Amino acid sequence: MNIYKKMASLCFVICIMAEMLTGCGDGAAMGSRFQDEDKLSVVTSIYPMYDFVSKIAGGKAEIINLVPAGTEPHDFELSTGDMQLLEQADMFIYNGADMEPFADKTIQALSNPNLTVVEAASGVELIKEDGHSDPHTWLSVENAIAECGVIKDALIQVDGENADYYTDNYNAYVEQLKELDETFREGLKDISKDTIVVAHQAFGYLCKEYGLKQEAVEGLTADSEPDSARMKELIDFCKKEDIHVIFFEELVSPKVAQTIANEADAETMVLNPIEGITAEQEKEGTDYITLMKENLKALQKALK
Repeated sequence: MNIYKKMASLCFVICIMAEMLTGCGDGAAMGSRFQDEDKLSVVTSIYPMYDFVSKIAGGKAEIINLVPAGTEPHDFELSTGDMQLLEQADMFIYNGADMEPFADKTIQALSNPNLTVVEAASGVELIKEDGHSDPHTWLSVENAIAECGVIKDALIQVDGENADYYTDNYNAYVEQLKELDETFREGLKDISKDTIVVAHQAFGYLCKEYGLKQEAVEGLTADSEPDSARMKELIDFCKKEDIHVIFFEELVSPKVAQTIANEADAETMVLNPIEGITAEQEKEGTDYITLMKENLKALQKALK
């Protein structure tokens, strides 16, 4: 994130805090969005964190995710209500690696002395692209397991009485993730290509894990637009390399991907960075493993 975005993020947090102090009263006066006082009150930043915490904390925590279903996380901005929610929470669990540009300034601005802040990706080896860290760490199953370990340890630190419960849930989920990894390795062993064309540069960890390469329309965030020279370069690349699938994301407009596909005689398909989910997916109970398996099917079709 550049200096202007950092300044804007800081100014926004300051304005939110001022609004809370002058116009909204304290958190108790506003009431709480948490409903069960007997459970841990956990706020997560983005969908992968929500799903990981849900799998490990189970029925011992009430979990609220900041980014609503159907919202592109790169476009998300905190509201006054979100700040109040964090003031009432026991834990705030976020990915880190610059995925949540609001996080650091927000944490510094909070006055909740009982809040435990957890950066799930704190131990992950980050991929650097053009001088910036790729924040989409969870797309590596190995990283997902590591992040779940950080989450499990944090839950035990805050709620030691349920340590065995969290550990058992973590161990069971890790077995599912290991099975997912094996499914990927088996499913990709007979592919004839190794390069995917994607909407934005979100799949570095997945590609590294399974020996693939990505050619991205846009950079590490989904809000940049390629110029005409870049568009021509991508179209020529697709024709030369016989790329017949251009991937886009459900929460981002497919317009650019469709334009490239039309010119390169290719089709478009969804490859999900799992930054967030749609409202329909939320209703269906879609989770990280489900979406990763859908990604595998898409990769198999594109790389056959």
